[in-house]
Amino acid sequence: MEPFKVSSHLRDVVSPYPDAKLISEVAKHGGESARQAIARLWLSEGIPFAFKECPAMYEAIRSWVGSRLDIDPKELNVTGSARLGQSLAPHKMGKPFGDGSDLDIFIISRELFENLKSDFNEWSYDFESGSISASNERENGFWKGNLYRGPKNIARGFIDSNIVPNHDKYRYVRNIAQTMYLLKEKLDVTSDAPKFCHASVRCYKSWSSYVKQISLGFQ
Repeated sequence: MEPFKVSSHLRDVVSPYPDAKLISEVAKHGGESARQAIARLWLSEGIPFAFKECPAMYEAIRSWVGSRLDIDPKELNVTGSARLGQSLAPHKMGKPFGDGSDLDIFIISRELFENLKSDFNEWSYDFESGSISASNERENGFWKGNLYRGPKNIARGFIDSNIVPNHDKYRYVRNIAQTMYLLKEKLDVTSDAPKFCHASVRCYKSWSSYVKQISLGFQ
């Protein structure tokens, strides 16, 4: 009988909220298996740092958002500094979570992914055909970037809802935008709730797509 083998790189990662630089080093030197373990365990399970003082509030948020987006609350999770307590972004490595940090939500739902993909395809057709136009040159630059980046991300199994403009025609994107706005408003008037600057959603079509993208981001 072979015993279980635990990567030596992961043995020092014992806290539910490990130091961001430690995670970065383990991901860099521990190989693909370590990166996948980090994605599956530390970055997508347990109580997020932002809600460690009141886990029930996190569950209330998941239930409320889930009902508005027609997803199972279990499909909603949090990433970024709200998850670990520190940022893993290279340009903000180790920056602590605090009032004014972003609430970065990710959702694992094939159905929502396909609906957002349809919104993106409809918007991209409208934009390229000239039936919808950006309001200024700056916005036009963002739209062109999203038009280029969107299909690449979709091919990898994820989509950021905010790459499609918040217009009535794109109803799934609009519903998410309205839900994120209301979520921030509700948190702002909830006593003892963390205060966020902005809330956003990334949707993955499957858990394997999520793990692959997180692992790729560490490389």
